Amino acid sequence: MRWLRNLYDWTMDKAAHPHAVWWLAFFSFIESSFFPIPPHPLLGLMCLAEPRKAIRFALVATVFSVFGGLLGYAIGYLLYESIGVWLLGILGLAESFPVAACYIREQGALAVFFAAGTPVPFKLMTITAGFIEMNLLEFTLAAIAGRALIFMVVGILFQIFGAPIKAIIDKYLGWVTTLFVVLVVGGFVAITQLANGEDNGGETHVCDTATEVQGDAL
Repeated sequence: MRWLRNLYDWTMDKAAHPHAVWWLAFFSFIESSFFPIPPHPLLGLMCLAEPRKAIRFALVATVFSVFGGLLGYAIGYLLYESIGVWLLGILGLAESFPVAACYIREQGALAVFFAAGTPVPFKLMTITAGFIEMNLLEFTLAAIAGRALIFMVVGILFQIFGAPIKAIIDKYLGWVTTLFVVLVVGGFVAITQLANGEDNGGETHVCDTATEVQGDAL
């Protein structure tokens, strides 16, 4: 976890940088397609330091995160074999790709909105959406809605409870990361169970066999 700590510390240092807003824009952009550290802690620190600018900071994070999502979409659409497979592999998301593809095909914008506003890795959904050639307008609108929701909530929470949350993250980074992973897995389990519950007669949901169907793509 040492590399994660170093990367986290380096990211957090940018909160005190004179051009912190641009760093926020940069991290929001790259996190939507390949960067492992989410911009939420940086956004929170900036909102804590200047609460009157919280809405502006959240807007910056939202806009550039959506732009980054469009980059992820382009990678999946144009460069999946050369770059997308490699990215998903180093991010540990390769096994989740078939399930993500299945849910985007089934639920469309709702699946992207869910990923954009929850701990499900947004980069997984952006690359996958491009790969399956999801309607670009639907993708963009869902990304805007989901990212705006989560960043505004994070901005408000950090504005009110910023110092305690930062202290917890600093002290328990490893546990926080583990919790994040658990939430990601739990998110997929939750939508799987929801989908299964809507089936009649307890039949196996199509996404349960997505790995077999999509295996050749990996």
